[in-house]
Amino acid sequence: MRQLSLILWLALLGACTTSPNTYDLLIVNGTIYDGNGGEPYQADIAVIDDRIVAIGDIAGSADAVIDAEGYAVAPGFINMLSWATESLVIDGRSQSDIRQGVTLEVFGEGNSEGPINEAMRCDIIEAGGFGGADITWATLSEYLEYLMDRGVSTNVASFIGATTVRKHEIGYEDRAPTAEELQRMRALVREAMEEGAVGLGSSLIYAPAFYASTDELVELAKVVGEYDGMYISHLRSEGNHLLEAIDELIQIAREGDVAAEIYHLKMAGRQNWDKFDDVVARVEAAQAEGLEITADIYTYTAGSTGLDATMPPWVQEGGYEAWRKRLMDPQIRAQLLEEMTTATDDWENLWLASGIEGTLLVGFNNPELRHYTGMTLEEVAAERGTSDANTIIDLVIEDGSGCRSFNS
Repeated sequence: MRQLSLILWLALLGACTTSPNTYDLLIVNGTIYDGNGGEPYQADIAVIDDRIVAIGDIAGSADAVIDAEGYAVAPGFINMLSWATESLVIDGRSQSDIRQGVTLEVFGEGNSEGPINEAMRCDIIEAGGFGGADITWATLSEYLEYLMDRGVSTNVASFIGATTVRKHEIGYEDRAPTAEELQRMRALVREAMEEGAVGLGSSLIYAPAFYASTDELVELAKVVGEYDGMYISHLRSEGNHLLEAIDELIQIAREGDVAAEIYHLKMAGRQNWDKFDDVVARVEAAQAEGLEITADIYTYTAGSTGLDATMPPWVQEGGYEAWRKRLMDPQIRAQLLEEMTTATDDWENLWLASGIEGTLLVGFNNPELRHYTGMTLEEVAAERGTSDANTIIDLVIEDGSGCRSFNS
């Protein structure tokens, strides 16, 4: 069988049939992988009005016939943690995902493209986000409608980001919301759920998400539970405090009365590899209690994040400009260098946990730094004649952003 696959979105799975009929489309002779975990099988597929109406040995005629002999025919794949939020605005054809068979992009791991206020809009524009496109939306639903109006090849859906709601009301401050702020945050979540969001997403190792308490997340999750939505989370720790972070997710699910998904479950750092059995035990105990707790993984041994994941959250409070100003203070820089290179349980240092020698630099905002793309941090540090940690700090200062890295 050829590696090339013919991908279909199985919107409606019809019963097998052999009755003669007239169809809009017949796909014949393909090998079907239906996603149910069984063995592939050969069958024909009949389509009327963009819906599958029959699968089997189909007799009849069609306006169009595709001979799929030698091809795999499968449901459209779901990119359940998509960061195509900007790239689809720049180019809605989505060629990188469509050609891999992805037909649904799901956004909202911690951050979502709405709701945004004027300060957030200005931050996006100053950072050159969305390829300079006009940021005409304010709510999450308006963003999704913006994509539809522009025309995109994939279907799209989104969680509402707990971080985005926090930024909307509190900004980048390291503090709890007031009672009034929390009520407004809940109202924003309710509005998004009313307009079609599929749930609430958090990514708790990053500032300002790190500043949110469990109680704050429970209050937002309660709103989502009213709409039978789901809480998804990049856990507060994937390393030294992994088990405590899973306990937090279970608590949010229990008290928020909401299903919960552990996003990209992993045991970061060799010293945490032996926690897998305890992770499974916690999840299965929660399931036995009646909670809907699930998890997903990715099938490779690397993760992609920003260089902000190498620094403690306190230095990032207030947003990028405040962060950059602190990095340029010699006293703060000296303290920061020590914290970046010292193992701790107080915050999630993915750089140390993943092995500092495996950091690949993959994205920059500053064109003058883009020649480093594809180089390791060690290579860039050697070229600059500075330590790895100092190089990280300098790159964040020079790039005007947190940069993107790929840790193996």
